[in-house]
Amino acid sequence: MSKEIKVPAVGESITEVTVGQWFKNDGDQVQMDEILCELESDKATFELPAEATGILKINAQAGETLEIGAVICTIDEGATAASKPTEESSAPAPEKSAAPSATGEVKEMIVPTVGESITEVTLANWIKADGDYVKLDEIIAEVDSDKATFELPAEASGVLRHVAQEGDVLEIGGLICKIEVTDGEPAAPSTSESSTAPAAPAASGNTNYATGHASPAASKILAEKGVSPESVKGTGKDGRITKEDAQSAQKPAPAPAKVESKPAEAAPAPVAGSRNERREKMSSLRKTVAKRLVSVKNETAMLTTFNEVNMKPIMDLRSKFKEQFKEKHGVGLGFMSFFTKAVCVALQEWPAVNAKIDGSEIVYNDYCDISIAVSAPKGLVVPVIRNAETMSFDQIEKEVVRLAGKARDNKLSIEEMTGGTFTLTNGGIFGSMMSTPIINAPQSAILGMHNIVQRPMAVNGEVVILPMMYVALSYDHRIIDGRESVSFLVRVKELLEDPTRLLFGV
Repeated sequence: MSKEIKVPAVGESITEVTVGQWFKNDGDQVQMDEILCELESDKATFELPAEATGILKINAQAGETLEIGAVICTIDEGATAASKPTEESSAPAPEKSAAPSATGEVKEMIVPTVGESITEVTLANWIKADGDYVKLDEIIAEVDSDKATFELPAEASGVLRHVAQEGDVLEIGGLICKIEVTDGEPAAPSTSESSTAPAAPAASGNTNYATGHASPAASKILAEKGVSPESVKGTGKDGRITKEDAQSAQKPAPAPAKVESKPAEAAPAPVAGSRNERREKMSSLRKTVAKRLVSVKNETAMLTTFNEVNMKPIMDLRSKFKEQFKEKHGVGLGFMSFFTKAVCVALQEWPAVNAKIDGSEIVYNDYCDISIAVSAPKGLVVPVIRNAETMSFDQIEKEVVRLAGKARDNKLSIEEMTGGTFTLTNGGIFGSMMSTPIINAPQSAILGMHNIVQRPMAVNGEVVILPMMYVALSYDHRIIDGRESVSFLVRVKELLEDPTRLLFGV
């Protein structure tokens, strides 16, 4: 029996997704709730879990764009993967190579300069464990700044010795580790030894962002139990937490108090309604975001004005031309390009919305560098599309895809996240109906997009059901007056409800 896996609904404003990376190959054996692939929208990435156990048959390849509800793959629940030939298991074990010899040289690695405005970093996690053999340029750790995460490559080949621990805050130039340089590589274990050795947990060098990450079904179960994903050991691909892991997980009980002269008692079983707490150190990124948001609220006269947009013209236009657009430009036609183009036109007509305050002066920008809020594994980041006013629809879409991909992989550079004259944020992909976004300082305004909802509207004296979206413009009243803010938002509404205006500049 074959189980069809369809593209799930991932947000009311999302009508299609692009298949990202497949974690499983065609014909592989997959388990229930095991992550099969990634689906990319114009703002975020979603994981697709297996809905059955069996043999995977891939229908859509990486890079293909599918509508919500389309079949992406099937799983043959009655089949099992073919076993590997027995000749492999009977192959003679390779001989061990000579052990590497130490040269006596010790390479001290210091925290590199990662940006002119960054004076310290936090050691996020060690990818290689203390005592591991590392090769030159192999990634050994990740460090967090207040803006991005950076990978730390090994500066020599040899045995790694940790100096700093995870969570330590280090200044630029501070000692982070040492490498005992060797002139060879350690021998790999023989096949016979590895087959008889007991299974061991994966080394820290094999961990990645998927390690300890719960599948959607597992996340729901853990949330209902009140269990932290950090306390659950994942048995899925790359250490992912599966549904079965979540079902068997138990909330850890508090350690019993030590009683002298008495044997230690076993920890009591978890009790329903327990009031356990846990503490986690804030990341540098989260601390900086918190500090800046509070600063914006305290230092600006922030107001929000609202309007609503009939999205039917854009949706009809996308449905009509999306195939030709994809075929010609190699990228999907999303809502973000329409909003970016509309915002650029309105910003040039109302320059105060595109300006900023610098001391006692107002700085007006003749260009439009549009910041796009993107949800990344480490938190919210805001990469910038430079000179968006000069770009075509396909150029904007390609840049959005490129920046969103780098954000998901924590590969954004400082230059790609600095600057920006105006920000777009789309809470609609998560189901938000209405919000009051906070200004991305030192900018003076931000436009919030929300989910698209079918609502009854009065059109020419008749009630018509239309796909409507609320839009919100938060602005700094010190530089932008009410007339300018409302007129700007009305202009954006006009351009979106009649997209042909964008083609003729009217």
